[in-house]
Amino acid sequence: MTDPATLDRIRLLPCFSGSIDIAPLSGGLSNENWLVTDAGGRHVVRLGRDFPFHHVDRAREVMTARAAHSAGFAPRVEYSEPGIMVSAFLDAKTFSAADVRANAGRIGRLLRDFHMTMPHHVEGAGFMFWVFHVIRDYARTLKSGGSRMTDRLPAWLELSDALEAAQCLLPIVFGHNDLLPANFLDDGHKLWLIDFEYAGFSTAMFDIAGAASNAEMGPDEAALLLEAALGSAPDPATTRAFHAMQCASLLRETLWSLVSELHLDAPGVDYRAYTAENLARLDTALEHYHSTYGKTSP
Repeated sequence: MTDPATLDRIRLLPCFSGSIDIAPLSGGLSNENWLVTDAGGRHVVRLGRDFPFHHVDRAREVMTARAAHSAGFAPRVEYSEPGIMVSAFLDAKTFSAADVRANAGRIGRLLRDFHMTMPHHVEGAGFMFWVFHVIRDYARTLKSGGSRMTDRLPAWLELSDALEAAQCLLPIVFGHNDLLPANFLDDGHKLWLIDFEYAGFSTAMFDIAGAASNAEMGPDEAALLLEAALGSAPDPATTRAFHAMQCASLLRETLWSLVSELHLDAPGVDYRAYTAENLARLDTALEHYHSTYGKTSP
């Protein structure tokens, strides 16, 4: 049920003109998104707050969204205030997992451009996103919060250390770090990115592996994505790091969901079901990884 206070808050924003129409946008796992139509056209209103337990800072998110627009990757931010960001509406298709799989090469090239271009546009203190630190910090949050899966944390941390040891040296780039399929948009001419809550400096591997694992890519699609994103064919060590990072991406998403079980209550989101979904996908990815590189190896 829509909170009337939320609608009143949106109507009072100074960036709109004339009469306005407000409709909910579905798909968010932790934020509210609304489509607003006024005399000037259509706009997306994103409501959220800082989530320290998820390392999310809304001021940094707005800065990154503005930088991504300046670099040509995201819609224009039209207005912001604490807890609210208003962006131009794009008449574009929101990708599904199948769309990501069908556009692996295009997405790889988009990621390569994003990684190399964004450092010239972001401002302020640099934020580092390293998935293995995130996993360790999530484990602390889950232990202190009495998560229902606390007993599994030691094994997950051991797994995370092994997956981290399998990584190889890569340049530091600026990553999106939350490449769920719905964060890609296609207007028929170009691909766009949205939702920059977790964006920060990292290596390219987490974005590449996350895009592949979140879309459940097959081997051929994943290989095409990896080569397009790197700009050249990977060597065996890089390919192994990619497969390990796919597992790390799914482990992080599982722990993200467990932390969300403790701290979030987004309308219509079943975090327990999302945890189960990602655990099943992690098990599948680990089975492939261990069958390829050995059960006892990182």
